[in-house]
Amino acid sequence: MNNIKTDNNFDVTKQIRFVSHEIRNHISVCDMYAQILKKHIDNDGYKNPSVENALECIQKSLQIISMNVADLKSININNQSVLDFKTCIEKAVELSKAYVEDKDIEFEIFIKNTSMIKIDENRLTSCIVNIIKNAIEAIEIKGKICVFGEIKDNYGVLKISNNGKQIPNDKQDKIFDYGYTSKQSGSGYGLHICKKYLNSQNADIELVKSNKAETLFKIMIPLA
Repeated sequence: MNNIKTDNNFDVTKQIRFVSHEIRNHISVCDMYAQILKKHIDNDGYKNPSVENALECIQKSLQIISMNVADLKSININNQSVLDFKTCIEKAVELSKAYVEDKDIEFEIFIKNTSMIKIDENRLTSCIVNIIKNAIEAIEIKGKICVFGEIKDNYGVLKISNNGKQIPNDKQDKIFDYGYTSKQSGSGYGLHICKKYLNSQNADIELVKSNKAETLFKIMIPLA
């Protein structure tokens, strides 16, 4: 029995590596063509902020996919680097706006001060995008998302709030649990993965409150 179990585990491991390899190949192709498009746009002198932002979003999403594929192979678990807090947050928020689509959502962004933080940029970006995407989905048609950042007590403190539908009171202590979701089509992995990513780098995320007026999340990131 032990030999059979070991063989099965080996087969699964091999399959994960094969699939990961193929996904990474296609990620490279998508990234290459995104770069080619950007080069042609620059050479032609074509200026369109929406198109430029879309290409940047595609490339950043490809980086995040690549990071997750690397996790399957148990390599490159954390790739921490020293980053500017303000710049990192603003880039992630801009990437998140791709999910707005046909809703009327106002973004209010204020970064009070900045310093250097130590974090895996792709993982932090993934977490911020996840929180803002959830906020967009909580807003039915029209609403507001506020992003506030400051350096305080040796941490970069990021607060993200929205005035959409509140998280039910009896569910608020479960939102970071593995597999929990309040959406019909949700997987229940998003917030759990965010918590796991951040905790692995001495950072953290918490739900501060969720009521009829506001849902507020706070992320704490250690300074470099």
